[in-house]
Amino acid sequence: MKFTKMHGCGNDYIYFDCTKTDFPGGAEGEKRAAIALSDRHFGIGGDGIIIIKKGIKADFEMVMYNADGSRSQMCGNGIRCVGKYVYDAGYTKGREFTAESMGAVKILKVVEGEPGQKVTKLCVDMGSPILQAAKIPVNTNMLSSATVSKDSNTVISYPLTIAGVEYKTTCVSMGNPHAVVFIDKKPADFPVCEIGPLFENNEFFPERTNTEFAYIEDRRTIYMRVWERGTGETLACGTGTCATVVAAILNGLVDANQKITVHLLGGDLEIVWSGKEGDSVFMTGPAETVFTGTIEI
Repeated sequence: MKFTKMHGCGNDYIYFDCTKTDFPGGAEGEKRAAIALSDRHFGIGGDGIIIIKKGIKADFEMVMYNADGSRSQMCGNGIRCVGKYVYDAGYTKGREFTAESMGAVKILKVVEGEPGQKVTKLCVDMGSPILQAAKIPVNTNMLSSATVSKDSNTVISYPLTIAGVEYKTTCVSMGNPHAVVFIDKKPADFPVCEIGPLFENNEFFPERTNTEFAYIEDRRTIYMRVWERGTGETLACGTGTCATVVAAILNGLVDANQKITVHLLGGDLEIVWSGKEGDSVFMTGPAETVFTGTIEI
């Protein structure tokens, strides 16, 4: 079966074009393939697999699996690569089109790349952030008794104790759950691989969580590392970057309605949000093809 290895800021996935044919073995086959092919020693290597299909609610559909075989609702870097793939393949002629993932529809716009040329950068309307605790979700039974309304409460700078250390945690969903922690120095030496799994599997997060460790350099610049549920540390996370900027605005650390540059291990993403609940978050960043090949499924 033909595949394409692609990445956005180093967040790499193995892409399968199933616009004309189904993936072998259905959902179980997809899960097994994700586990086997994502292995960086015995497989192709990646943070998971993404299957591109014709959309029902949108022009295209993205079916995404993490490296452990679990389904993921959304991936900002992944959906930009889907946009590059379908545009480069000539499946869409317009510079603006839509893609859905688990029912959520996103609008993609080509930023760099003329007709007949390869796309290098796209902007994605990532939709509005979900801030209500129960919908992220977090375990509302663990929230302080001082909470006025557990159903509508936001989790902003919430003191969450992990391995004996209190982390001020802001929780946001961008279609998948994120716990954002602001630290007092650039995260290059932060023990992400030690602390990340403790956040991911903490009972505060009933569906596990992605966790971002972020440092605010100034009101337009953030440095960030991310631990992704079901995968581990990745070089970038699009939804995590969006969640981090949302959290930074909610905490008054960066400016709303301004382009915020987030430096990730694999590259930079630019995020804009108005600061108003219900408004979309816009993410702009690169998408690149690494190589193509065929593999027996």
